[in-house]
Amino acid sequence: MLAFLLRRVIQAAAVLAVVGLIAFAMFRFAGDPVNQIVGPDTTVAERAQIRTDLGLDDPVLVQFVRYAGNVVRGQFGISYQFRQPVSQLLAERMPATLELAFCATVFALVVGILMGVYCALRRDSWLAGLFQAVSLIGISLPTFLIGILLIYLFSVTLGWLPSYGRGDTVRLGWWTTGFLTASGLKALILPSVTLGLFQMTLIMRLVRAEMLEVLRTDYIRFARARGLTTRAVHLRHALKNTLVPVITIAGLQLGSVIAFSIITETVFQWPGMGLLFVQAVQNVDIPIMSAYLLLVALIFVTINLVVDILYTVVDPRLRLPAGRTA
Repeated sequence: MLAFLLRRVIQAAAVLAVVGLIAFAMFRFAGDPVNQIVGPDTTVAERAQIRTDLGLDDPVLVQFVRYAGNVVRGQFGISYQFRQPVSQLLAERMPATLELAFCATVFALVVGILMGVYCALRRDSWLAGLFQAVSLIGISLPTFLIGILLIYLFSVTLGWLPSYGRGDTVRLGWWTTGFLTASGLKALILPSVTLGLFQMTLIMRLVRAEMLEVLRTDYIRFARARGLTTRAVHLRHALKNTLVPVITIAGLQLGSVIAFSIITETVFQWPGMGLLFVQAVQNVDIPIMSAYLLLVALIFVTINLVVDILYTVVDPRLRLPAGRTA
C-alpha cells in the first residue's frame, strides 16, 4: 500500500507541475499585466517601473522559478481587478463553492443510488419508467436552462425559495457557512439541485446497469441457494459490488462539480470561486485565472488519489500482487 501511495503521489506531483507550467504560460503570454494594472494616462517611465517591480524584465526561466516558489507557498499574486491577494480572494469564496458542491454531490449520490437500485429491482414498474424519463431529461437539458426553469417555478411562480445569493451566513473562524441559518439552507436548495441533477441521472443509470449485471452473476445465485434473504442478497452482496464503478464516477464527478460550478454560480449569482473566475475572465484577471486552474487541478488529483485508495478497500482483488489471483 505504501509503494502504491508513493507512485500515486509522484504522478500527482508530475501532473501539478505540468499544470503549473500551463498556468505560468497563461500568466506570462496571455497579455501584458501592466496594461491591466495601470490606466491610459500612465507614463512610459511609470509603466517601466511597474514592469521592473513585478519582475517582468527577468528571464523567463527566472520568472517561472519565482512563480513556482510562490505557488508552493500558496501565493498567487495580486488580482488586477480587486487589488487584493488572489489567495485571500479564493479563501473567501471557497466555502461557498465547497458547500454547494458538497450538497450537490450528496443529492446526486443518495437520490441516484436509490433510484438506480429501485429501477434495477423493479424495472417493469411504472415508477421505474418515470425515473428513467426523469434521467433522460436531466441528461438532455443544459445546466443553465434547468436553473432558469427552477427559478421560474419555485422563486417567481411559487415564491418558495430565493432565486439568487447565498442567504445569511455564520462565520466560524475563516470559514463562512450557510448551514446554520434558515435562509442559507433555503438558498442552497435550488443551486444544489441544478448542479447535482446531471450527476444524479448519470449515477442512477450506472447503478441500474451495474445492478442488473451483478444480479445475473453466479455468486448471487449461490447466495440465494444458501437461503439468504432477498434483502441480504440485494444490499450486502449485489449493491456492494455495484458500488465499485460508482466510486470512480462519483469521485470524478465531485471534481467536475467543483470545477464546473461556474454556470450554476453565474445563474444563481452564488458568491463562490466559479463566479469569481467568470469575473476574472471578463476583466482578463490573469492571476485569478491561473490560480483557479491550479486549484482545480489539485482537486482532481486529490480526488483521483482518494478514489484509487477506496478501490483497494472495496475490491480486495486489487490488493493482490501482480500475477496472482484470488
